[in-house]
Amino acid sequence: MSSSIYDIPVRTLEGADTSLAQFKGKVVLIVNVASKCGLTPQYEGLEKLYKDFKDKGFEIAAFPSNDFKEQEPGTNDEIRNFCTLNYGVDFPIFEKIPVVGPEKHPLYAALIAAKPEALSLGEKPFRERLAGYGIETAPAPEILWNFEKFLVSKTGEVVSRYAPDTDPLNPTVTTAIEAELAA
Repeated sequence: MSSSIYDIPVRTLEGADTSLAQFKGKVVLIVNVASKCGLTPQYEGLEKLYKDFKDKGFEIAAFPSNDFKEQEPGTNDEIRNFCTLNYGVDFPIFEKIPVVGPEKHPLYAALIAAKPEALSLGEKPFRERLAGYGIETAPAPEILWNFEKFLVSKTGEVVSRYAPDTDPLNPTVTTAIEAELAA
């Protein structure tokens, strides 16, 4: 990747300019989230992951996106309130961004370039499941849907990418996190 993900400007949910440089030396799971999606209950698993591993050098960086069937229509305040009240989310949530298409945020362009293929752990590939519902998706390597996950090493290398329907508590994910924390 030509520039480090740590150098790409992002904004907090409160609207302050920042970057992921605050996570240098930590293992990070970056995930695009939405509050009105069938996968929204994954917030619970994400929060459990965060609580289980945060004291060991793990972070979650959540980026709300309204790109998929407008399933994140809320304002920053509405997103914060929803996540706090419904799931007790304590991990960092950043400002809503586009993760697909011509307006795709540079962070997601870099993540996709670094890891063009997502590991699908479901019985049937999620792309096929969405097609079964008549939902058209962007072609690979684009982000397929809400809750696609990128695991980033302590040095900023994208080491894994997981399909949206991959439960955050799936042993494949937790084992990968543990391996990166031990590295």
